[in-house]
Amino acid sequence: MSSADDRALEEIFHPATIRARAAKIAALAESGGTHFLLHPEKLSDVAARVARVTRANYPDLKVPFHSRWRHFQAGGVDRNAELDRLLSAKGVEERLRTKLDLAVISVLLDAGAGAEWRYRESASADPVGRSEGLAVASFRMFLAGFFSSDAKDPFRVDAAALEKISLAQLEAGFQASRQNPMQGLAGRHGLLSSLAKALRLANPKISNPRPADIVQEISTRAEGKNPIPARAILRAVQACLGPIWPGRSSWAGVNLGDVWSYAPLGSGFDGFVPFHKLSQWLSYSLIEPLEESGRAVGGLDELTGLAEYRNGGLFLDAGLIALRDPLLTQVVDAPGSEL
Repeated sequence: MSSADDRALEEIFHPATIRARAAKIAALAESGGTHFLLHPEKLSDVAARVARVTRANYPDLKVPFHSRWRHFQAGGVDRNAELDRLLSAKGVEERLRTKLDLAVISVLLDAGAGAEWRYRESASADPVGRSEGLAVASFRMFLAGFFSSDAKDPFRVDAAALEKISLAQLEAGFQASRQNPMQGLAGRHGLLSSLAKALRLANPKISNPRPADIVQEISTRAEGKNPIPARAILRAVQACLGPIWPGRSSWAGVNLGDVWSYAPLGSGFDGFVPFHKLSQWLSYSLIEPLEESGRAVGGLDELTGLAEYRNGGLFLDAGLIALRDPLLTQVVDAPGSEL
């Protein structure tokens, strides 16, 4: 790979490029070059709405990360405290590794489950679905040693265990059945195998690697900086787990993951628009246990908000953006289409 290719890859994986390419699309929209109209006069109203909701939920303005750890509190149950109690006899570093393992596996299993699927945590608990249900299910599977090959050390995720999990075992773990159908179960099973391969590829000298081994990659990419730059955590996630992301685009034979081509910006590299949504969400989910272990993390504002339907939906519902042709709402488009 040439040095120019290396520079291009680092650019497309850097969170600053997300904002730079999005700004180009915004400029195109302002000049009438996209499917959307912008109504900037409504921006102040949207900002005020966000501020109201934020202050109502977090009056002290101590807003937690948008991370997987919030979902573990579904239904008002403090599962994080439960985990801390179970890990109370472990040292700081092993508690960190345990929580990194849990965050990685739970985030990766969080694909859409469908509107019908529910998970019941106990006989007396109300069933819960969607991301919260997936979080609770993966949490319980983790505590049961589902992802560990060592019966004496159940609270871990390792490649050997991931390689042996069957589709039927995964179905049982999620309580999926004909009466409780879950979408994407086979895809999740394939993802566990892909994760095992990625772990072995990233850690060839470790006989049974774990997602928690990413802490070494983070340290390497942080280059001794204190605090650890948040972008170093993101880059470690991209480097270690990149092979498992669905390939939208590639450059110099490298799978870029959540990077899409947008023809109005140009062809090839110039037309790439990165979001790195899942890898950023995972990065936020790793920052919490890293900070808890005593490591300082800085440069958080270099990461971005996540490109997901809630944020786009807010802009649409508030009228900040609108389709030029309202009839396009009746047309089915692929996620990678220009629209």
